[in-house]
Amino acid sequence: MVQSQVRSNPSSITSQISPWLARLAYPLGACVVLPTYFGKITVTGQENLPPTGPVILAPTHRSRWDGLVMPYAAGKLVTGRYLRFMVSANEMTGLQGWFIRRLGGFPVDSQKLRLETVHHSVELLCDGEMITIFPEGNIYRQPKVEPLKRGVAAIALQAQAKLPDEVVKIVPISIHYSDPYPQWGTDVQVAIGQPLAVSQYNLKTPKSSSKQLTQNLENALRRLHEVEALSPQQDMILTA
Repeated sequence: MVQSQVRSNPSSITSQISPWLARLAYPLGACVVLPTYFGKITVTGQENLPPTGPVILAPTHRSRWDGLVMPYAAGKLVTGRYLRFMVSANEMTGLQGWFIRRLGGFPVDSQKLRLETVHHSVELLCDGEMITIFPEGNIYRQPKVEPLKRGVAAIALQAQAKLPDEVVKIVPISIHYSDPYPQWGTDVQVAIGQPLAVSQYNLKTPKSSSKQLTQNLENALRRLHEVEALSPQQDMILTA
């Protein structure tokens, strides 16, 4: 079992990846579940995914299917990296929660970003992990990008402060379904944008830097999701 935890507070949140379960789940999802359920799955921009180092993947959130689409588009079979996930605490119950916890998921209070969640996210980034955090906070069915929460920027800036010799990167990602409520045969478009380098922001002014970083990420997501998603170029690359 590959496990990470905040070393300064052993009683706080932990997350883990079960090697045997991950080796089974990633190919099953990518080669069987998603291609069987969905219609055409299009992914562009995979060259923008950093192969190493601390990374936050910041996708739009349009369905619970996003949790399977992200490993398909950016996970082990693409980058050689297992993904960690920040997941709403109410989704980490029962059998589903058992799987999520063993595939790198850790809980977040959707109403308030708690300190232990921030600490664990920073710790994972300091370990060089790739974390998926949905910056809109909740699932939204409309085509527009919702105003982003400040949590992604706050976590990224704290991690960057602890990693002066590395660059924390935030990758904006658009996930678009041809139906507001994905169903059998729905098409999926994933557009991966260029990373934002957190090292370019002033760490001595975290409040203003967090605001600017959040706005820049929101602008990048809007370009991907509201503008470029309408371009016929999105149909150029098909991964299956």
